[in-house]
Amino acid sequence: MDCRRTACVALTFDAGPGPDTAKLLDVLRAKGVHATFFLLGKHIGARPELVRREAAEGHELGNHTWTHVLLPSAPPERIRHELVLVQDRVRELTGRTPTLMRPPQGRTDARVAEVCRSLGLAEILWSVTAKDYRDHDPQVITDRVLQDARRDGIILLHDIYPGTVPAVPAVIDGLRRRGLTPVTVSQLFAPRRPEPGRTYRNASAP
Repeated sequence: MDCRRTACVALTFDAGPGPDTAKLLDVLRAKGVHATFFLLGKHIGARPELVRREAAEGHELGNHTWTHVLLPSAPPERIRHELVLVQDRVRELTGRTPTLMRPPQGRTDARVAEVCRSLGLAEILWSVTAKDYRDHDPQVITDRVLQDARRDGIILLHDIYPGTVPAVPAVIDGLRRRGLTPVTVSQLFAPRRPEPGRTYRNASAP
Protein backbone atom coordinates (compact mmCIF):
# COMPACT_ATOMS: atom_id res chain seq x y z
CA MET A 1 0.00 0.00 0.00
CA ASP A 2 1.46 3.36 -1.07
CA CYS A 3 -0.31 6.09 0.86
CA ARG A 4 1.36 8.74 -1.28
CA ARG A 5 -0.95 7.59 -4.07
CA THR A 6 -3.86 6.20 -2.05
CA ALA A 7 -5.97 8.14 0.46
CA CYS A 8 -5.17 6.37 3.74
CA VAL A 9 -6.07 6.68 7.40
CA ALA A 10 -4.44 4.85 10.28
CA LEU A 11 -6.71 2.65 12.39
CA THR A 12 -5.39 2.37 15.96
CA PHE A 13 -6.59 0.64 19.11
CA ASP A 14 -5.43 1.50 22.63
CA ALA A 15 -5.10 -0.21 25.99
CA GLY A 16 -5.58 -3.84 25.00
CA PRO A 17 -5.52 -6.67 24.66
CA GLY A 18 -8.99 -6.95 26.12
CA PRO A 19 -11.86 -9.44 26.29
CA ASP A 20 -13.04 -8.57 22.77
CA THR A 21 -9.65 -8.36 21.06
CA ALA A 22 -9.88 -11.87 19.59
CA LYS A 23 -13.21 -10.96 18.00
CA LEU A 24 -11.69 -7.74 16.69
CA LEU A 25 -8.84 -9.67 15.10
CA ASP A 26 -11.40 -11.91 13.41
CA VAL A 27 -13.13 -8.81 11.99
CA LEU A 28 -9.90 -7.27 10.76
CA ARG A 29 -8.84 -10.51 9.10
CA ALA A 30 -12.22 -10.87 7.39
CA LYS A 31 -12.01 -7.26 6.15
CA GLY A 32 -8.38 -7.53 5.05
CA VAL A 33 -7.28 -4.67 7.31
CA HIS A 34 -4.14 -4.23 9.38
CA ALA A 35 -4.21 -1.90 12.39
CA THR A 36 -1.85 -0.57 15.04
CA PHE A 37 -2.36 -1.77 18.61
CA PHE A 38 -0.93 0.40 21.41
CA LEU A 39 -0.59 -2.22 24.11
CA LEU A 40 -1.04 -1.68 27.84
CA GLY A 41 1.53 -3.67 29.74
CA LYS A 42 -0.68 -4.79 32.60
CA HIS A 43 -3.07 -6.36 30.04
CA ILE A 44 -0.34 -8.13 28.09
CA GLY A 45 0.26 -10.54 30.95
CA ALA A 46 -3.37 -11.67 30.98
CA ARG A 47 -3.56 -12.32 27.22
CA PRO A 48 -0.08 -12.91 25.81
CA GLU A 49 -1.47 -15.20 23.12
CA LEU A 50 -3.38 -12.27 21.64
CA VAL A 51 -0.23 -10.17 21.42
CA ARG A 52 1.43 -13.02 19.54
CA ARG A 53 -1.60 -13.31 17.29
CA GLU A 54 -1.61 -9.59 16.53
CA ALA A 55 2.00 -9.79 15.43
CA ALA A 56 1.53 -13.03 13.49
CA GLU A 57 -1.42 -11.59 11.55
CA GLY A 58 0.55 -8.55 10.42
CA HIS A 59 -0.65 -5.88 12.80
CA GLU A 60 1.65 -3.23 14.21
CA LEU A 61 2.40 -3.21 17.94
CA GLY A 62 3.00 0.01 19.86
CA ASN A 63 3.63 0.99 23.47
CA HIS A 64 0.93 2.50 25.71
CA THR A 65 2.93 2.23 28.99
CA TRP A 66 2.65 -0.48 31.60
CA THR A 67 0.07 1.01 34.00
CA HIS A 68 -1.48 3.93 32.05
CA VAL A 69 0.24 6.48 34.26
CA LEU A 70 -0.05 10.12 33.12
CA LEU A 71 3.54 10.58 32.04
CA PRO A 72 4.02 14.34 32.57
CA SER A 73 3.21 13.77 36.24
CA ALA A 74 5.93 11.12 36.59
CA PRO A 75 9.67 11.56 37.14
CA PRO A 76 11.93 10.60 34.22
CA GLU A 77 12.95 7.29 35.77
CA ARG A 78 9.28 6.26 36.12
CA ILE A 79 8.56 7.31 32.52
CA ARG A 80 11.44 5.16 31.30
CA HIS A 81 10.41 2.21 33.48
CA GLU A 82 6.80 2.31 32.21
CA LEU A 83 7.97 2.22 28.61
CA VAL A 84 10.87 -0.21 28.93
CA LEU A 85 8.70 -2.86 30.59
CA VAL A 86 6.38 -2.90 27.56
CA GLN A 87 9.27 -2.79 25.09
CA ASP A 88 10.87 -5.81 26.72
CA ARG A 89 7.66 -7.84 27.05
CA VAL A 90 6.58 -7.27 23.46
CA ARG A 91 10.03 -8.22 22.24
CA GLU A 92 9.96 -11.40 24.36
CA LEU A 93 6.57 -12.41 22.96
CA THR A 94 7.00 -11.44 19.31
CA GLY A 95 10.65 -10.80 18.56
CA ARG A 96 9.73 -7.21 17.64
CA THR A 97 10.49 -4.05 19.61
CA PRO A 98 7.94 -1.23 19.23
CA THR A 99 9.05 2.01 17.59
CA LEU A 100 5.81 3.87 18.31
CA MET A 101 4.16 4.86 21.57
CA ARG A 102 0.97 6.61 22.58
CA PRO A 103 1.03 8.53 25.87
CA PRO A 104 -2.01 7.89 28.07
CA GLN A 105 -4.71 10.50 27.41
CA GLY A 106 -2.35 12.01 24.85
CA ARG A 107 -0.52 13.86 27.61
CA THR A 108 3.13 14.54 26.96
CA ASP A 109 5.83 17.12 27.51
CA ALA A 110 9.50 17.74 26.77
CA ARG A 111 10.67 15.25 29.41
CA VAL A 112 8.47 12.51 27.97
CA ALA A 113 9.73 13.33 24.49
CA GLU A 114 13.34 13.06 25.59
CA VAL A 115 12.82 9.64 27.18
CA CYS A 116 11.01 8.48 24.05
CA ARG A 117 13.83 9.75 21.87
CA SER A 118 16.37 7.81 23.92
CA LEU A 119 14.29 4.63 23.52
CA GLY A 120 13.72 5.05 19.79
CA LEU A 121 10.00 5.78 20.19
CA ALA A 122 7.92 8.30 18.24
CA GLU A 123 4.81 9.65 19.97
CA ILE A 124 1.62 9.02 18.00
CA LEU A 125 -1.46 10.99 19.01
CA TRP A 126 -4.63 11.18 16.88
CA SER A 127 -6.80 13.38 14.70
CA VAL A 128 -10.07 11.44 15.22
CA THR A 129 -11.56 10.03 18.40
CA ALA A 130 -14.90 8.29 18.81
CA LYS A 131 -14.79 8.84 22.59
CA ASP A 132 -15.62 5.15 22.90
CA TYR A 133 -14.36 5.24 26.49
CA ARG A 134 -17.45 7.34 27.30
CA ASP A 135 -20.13 6.30 24.79
CA HIS A 136 -20.59 2.62 24.06
CA ASP A 137 -23.25 2.80 21.36
CA PRO A 138 -21.71 1.28 18.19
CA GLN A 139 -23.68 3.65 15.95
CA VAL A 140 -22.44 6.70 17.85
CA ILE A 141 -18.88 5.41 17.61
CA THR A 142 -19.21 4.77 13.89
CA ASP A 143 -20.77 8.16 13.17
CA ARG A 144 -18.08 10.06 15.07
CA VAL A 145 -15.25 8.31 13.26
CA LEU A 146 -16.75 8.78 9.82
CA GLN A 147 -17.65 12.41 10.48
CA ASP A 148 -14.07 13.42 11.23
CA ALA A 149 -11.94 10.97 9.22
CA ARG A 150 -9.70 12.61 6.62
CA ARG A 151 -6.78 11.50 4.49
CA ASP A 152 -3.55 11.12 6.52
CA GLY A 153 -5.53 11.07 9.75
CA ILE A 154 -5.08 8.80 12.75
CA ILE A 155 -8.19 7.23 14.29
CA LEU A 156 -8.23 6.46 18.02
CA LEU A 157 -10.34 3.54 19.24
CA HIS A 158 -10.02 1.13 22.17
CA ASP A 159 -10.36 -2.66 22.09
CA ILE A 160 -11.36 -2.77 25.77
CA TYR A 161 -14.80 -1.11 25.69
CA PRO A 162 -18.00 -2.98 24.78
CA GLY A 163 -19.25 -0.80 21.94
CA THR A 164 -16.07 -0.57 19.93
CA VAL A 165 -15.59 -3.95 18.30
CA PRO A 166 -19.26 -4.12 17.17
CA ALA A 167 -18.69 -0.75 15.46
CA VAL A 168 -15.54 -1.72 13.56
CA PRO A 169 -17.15 -3.43 10.52
CA ALA A 170 -19.28 -0.34 9.82
CA VAL A 171 -16.30 1.94 10.44
CA ILE A 172 -14.19 0.07 7.90
CA ASP A 173 -16.98 -0.09 5.34
CA GLY A 174 -17.78 3.59 5.83
CA LEU A 175 -14.15 4.65 5.43
CA ARG A 176 -13.89 2.67 2.21
CA ARG A 177 -17.09 4.21 0.84
CA ARG A 178 -15.48 7.60 1.41
CA GLY A 179 -12.41 6.53 -0.55
CA LEU A 180 -10.23 6.06 2.53
CA THR A 181 -8.09 2.97 3.05
CA PRO A 182 -7.44 1.91 6.67
CA VAL A 183 -3.79 1.04 7.33
CA THR A 184 -1.22 0.85 10.13
CA VAL A 185 0.57 3.96 11.37
CA SER A 186 3.82 2.93 9.71
CA GLN A 187 2.06 2.29 6.42
CA LEU A 188 0.47 5.73 6.67
CA PHE A 189 3.85 7.44 7.02
CA ALA A 190 5.86 5.30 4.58
CA PRO A 191 8.37 5.71 3.08
CA ARG A 192 9.10 8.14 5.91
CA ARG A 193 9.37 6.87 9.45
CA PRO A 194 8.07 8.77 12.45
CA GLU A 195 11.10 10.20 14.23
CA PRO A 196 11.88 9.15 17.81
CA GLY A 197 11.02 11.89 20.27
CA ARG A 198 8.68 13.69 17.89
CA THR A 199 4.90 13.88 18.37
CA TYR A 200 2.44 13.33 15.50
CA ARG A 201 -1.31 13.89 15.25
CA ASN A 202 -1.48 12.92 11.58
CA ALA A 203 0.83 12.12 8.68
CA SER A 204 0.46 15.45 6.90
CA ALA A 205 3.31 17.24 8.64
CA PRO A 206 6.54 17.49 6.60
